[in-house]
Amino acid sequence: MSKTLQAIRGMNDILPEQTPTWRYLENTLAELLDGYGYKEIRLPILEFTELFARGIGEGTDVVDKEMYTFLDRNEESLTLRPEGTAGCVRAMLEHGLTGGGQVQKLWYAGPMFRYEKPQKGRYRQFHQMGVEVFNLPGPDIDAELIVLTWRLWKQLGLADAVTLQLNSLGSSEARARYRDALVAYLQERYDLLDEDSQRRLTTNPLRILDSKNGGTQALLVDAPTLHDYLDEESVAHFEGLKARLDAVGIRYEINQKLVRGLDYYSRTVFEWVTDKLGSQGTVCAGGRYDGLVTQFGGKPTPGVGYAMGVERLVLLLETLGLVPEALNSPADVYICAFGEAAELAALGLSEQLRDALPNLRLVVNAGAGSFKSQFKKADKSGARYALILGDDELAKRVVGCKPLRDDSEQQSIAWDALAEHLAACLKQA
Repeated sequence: MSKTLQAIRGMNDILPEQTPTWRYLENTLAELLDGYGYKEIRLPILEFTELFARGIGEGTDVVDKEMYTFLDRNEESLTLRPEGTAGCVRAMLEHGLTGGGQVQKLWYAGPMFRYEKPQKGRYRQFHQMGVEVFNLPGPDIDAELIVLTWRLWKQLGLADAVTLQLNSLGSSEARARYRDALVAYLQERYDLLDEDSQRRLTTNPLRILDSKNGGTQALLVDAPTLHDYLDEESVAHFEGLKARLDAVGIRYEINQKLVRGLDYYSRTVFEWVTDKLGSQGTVCAGGRYDGLVTQFGGKPTPGVGYAMGVERLVLLLETLGLVPEALNSPADVYICAFGEAAELAALGLSEQLRDALPNLRLVVNAGAGSFKSQFKKADKSGARYALILGDDELAKRVVGCKPLRDDSEQQSIAWDALAEHLAACLKQA
């Protein structure tokens, strides 16, 4: 027997009963971003591998262990994007969108790919919504990004379920000084480090700070701290960010071990974390990457951004019971038609209603069927009202309007009054 076809491990179907929550989340953020003056950019899923090796950094887990990389027919190395920032920077340079100090405030959405161990809320194909801003160097735009996400949490009902963690990584020179001090400290305790941290000591030592190994964390208690090595400009930038967050009442925690997993970050880094999803606690993260454009051959261009995981946020909404109940109903009205003449009339009537009520969610019965079977389908659709068309209704040019979610009596409504009647009924509910 042939093997049953299945999706690739860690790459999941998002089924029709799941997509309303996804659309609710994506549309809420998209409308919010529109309101803050951000514009959407759509980026390729495939890029040349060099883009991520140069941007994310050799020695990072993403580049060394997690990328989906292959040779195409021209023997060129291509990679499925593991994150969105590098591709966005490439697009800015390729199309000259940051030259002359042009400010760009952008957002994107779509699938990313990393070869990780699949687990709840963490998949090999996962989805992100990301925001990137170019040519604004101050803490004011860092604050705006955080305020924007804070407003999203309030709109979704998640404000009490997430906590903001902040850190500053300083300038590249400050990080280099701190890196030397941290490596010297840990070299003296090399045999006490876990195997992964021993490897990172020569490739990406700052990532040791967020090691999940208890023994390594114990060693770090007396290690040099990053903020002791920050340059004056970075300190002033960080103080400016905190002052703005204080001004709007956003609570935060300073976490000096927060370094993020990608090499391009500098100064501000932040994460929104939750304790409602077990080990998968980060739902949104980002920071400043002022040197990344230069790494790609461009002129010095300040940059800052973040990305949020759609799967984790959907899971959080579901876990906390914050998915709006209305999302589960695909229809407001279901038209039942009995007989060929009624079916023809129902089609015309449905389009008239859509013209009059553009936001009306209306389903017309397909496949004919008895009175009982059509009403059963109307009820199953989740619609709040069934419209009934048969020979008697056609002769009188009326429609039977039957509430499906309460015990109200059926009414006969004239065709030319139906749109107004439905609008009033749906507004009251």
